[in-house]
Amino acid sequence: MSYLKRIFPLLGMWLCLLVSQGYAEDQGAGASASSASTSSDTTSDLLTAETKPRIFDEGLPRNVRVGQNLQPFGANLFAGNYTSRRANALDPNYQVIAGDKISLRMWGEATANEVLTVDANGNVFVPDVGEIHMVGTRASEVSNKVKAAVGKVYKDGVDVYANLLTASSQEVTVFVTGSVLRPGQYTGLPDDSVLAFLHQAGGVDPRRGSYRQVMVKRGQQRVASVDLYDFVNNGSLPRMLFRNGDTIVVRPQGSMISVEGDTRNNYRFEFLGNSINGAQLIKYARPDSSVTNIAVSGTRDGLPNSSYISYEQFLHTRLYDGDSVRFVSDAPTPVMDISLEGSHLGNSYLAVKRGSRLQEVLDYVSVDPNEADIGNIYIKRKSVALEQKKNIDESLRRLERSVLTAPASSDGEAAIRAKEAELILKFVERASTVRPEGKIVVSDRGKVANIRMEDGDIIVIPPKSDVVMISGEVQVPQSVVYASNATLKDYIAQAGGYTERANEESLMVVKPNGKVIMGRHLQVSAGDQVMVYPRLDTKDMQFTKDLVQIIYQIAVAAKAVGL
Repeated sequence: MSYLKRIFPLLGMWLCLLVSQGYAEDQGAGASASSASTSSDTTSDLLTAETKPRIFDEGLPRNVRVGQNLQPFGANLFAGNYTSRRANALDPNYQVIAGDKISLRMWGEATANEVLTVDANGNVFVPDVGEIHMVGTRASEVSNKVKAAVGKVYKDGVDVYANLLTASSQEVTVFVTGSVLRPGQYTGLPDDSVLAFLHQAGGVDPRRGSYRQVMVKRGQQRVASVDLYDFVNNGSLPRMLFRNGDTIVVRPQGSMISVEGDTRNNYRFEFLGNSINGAQLIKYARPDSSVTNIAVSGTRDGLPNSSYISYEQFLHTRLYDGDSVRFVSDAPTPVMDISLEGSHLGNSYLAVKRGSRLQEVLDYVSVDPNEADIGNIYIKRKSVALEQKKNIDESLRRLERSVLTAPASSDGEAAIRAKEAELILKFVERASTVRPEGKIVVSDRGKVANIRMEDGDIIVIPPKSDVVMISGEVQVPQSVVYASNATLKDYIAQAGGYTERANEESLMVVKPNGKVIMGRHLQVSAGDQVMVYPRLDTKDMQFTKDLVQIIYQIAVAAKAVGL
């Protein structure tokens, strides 16, 4: 097992050294990069005056029913925690009712220390003072009202303190039934909200219950109707005082429409009545400003029906129960979004014509030739990053399958393979978190390839540098000043020389444009990074070849990764 102890510290250190570079050579290097220094005050219709919304082609409507996994609008009302009030946490606006208890303390010429109960007539009796009517008095005014009554009898020399106590009569029992998850009988305070009681019952059943038809009944009389959509959108919720025996009934779910696509609210929406028009649905769905078309599918006259209509047509279109609506940003746009990073002057965002090439864009980018390394421009592209990520994941899956299916000829070898598998699977787990940048090398020897740009491309113009970085398996990793007469061996020597674990046969130099060169006798230029990798014992490790392949894939695709 000792070789495992040698291999995996090296593997971890190896991965810590990896650098970013998306190596996807396009058309041959053509025009000179000097055009990037053109003044930014030149005008052309290549650039647009205002930022355009990003448009994505969603394609034609699909003949499938969308919204199968969507939650009903309003379902998240019951996803959080409701803070339940203690019975003694009285609302200062609570009004005294018969059966409530009031604590009374008097000292001075007259003394008292009693708990008074509000009788059926709404009064409390204070010795030597008489009856004091309390029903309807706010909790915050109880003390003042008692003091005023006592003050009429004892002009001076008597101090009074009174406060409303919690009484069992303050709690009410309410039935919650209908389409809720846990129908039953629940206890709360009279001024608790409908939502508080519904939450105790598990909330509205998202598959069966209505969020728009919630009734509160007192006996056979309906005392309140609640539309939870009003609360979600406007914060409107009827306030009422519950009594013992009140019933909250959640009605069955009404007609539903599923909404997906470019909207702020992808939910199933309930509506009252047989149909609504598109304009009413838009108030709740809130589509993005880029939406141009709507795909509507459902059933009409017992037959499947699909339509793909404009935004204006949709406003007047009737929608029915079971319809699926998909908002689509499908307008053709003549521009692409291009970003700039690194050493440049002016804006970091450009909206350019579709089909534009790199040289055309660079003609309208201003740089300082003394600061920008215009001969080492490179591009970061989303499609390349996705492909790099896919390749890395496929390689990791192959390695994982190889490890899990590796045969063993003896118990001793099986134990070794099990430990090896455990360590490699940890490596796979951490390596799978790598996020490639999708770098494209478009410059070489000062020439920049005039490649076609894609929407979302990022043009990186590195700053000029007079240093060379040396890292990895050297004694003192550091950055040193570039010398035109220095060799690769000289730079390694300035970093203290190789460590015992260094792989002296295969070194890596990463150019400012992201290009990676490997070998032993390499030429170093200003701004380069020299990477010295650890040596891996290929005799002991069964999966060394696969590991090395993955490590170099990561080196090509992603920035330095500490795995």
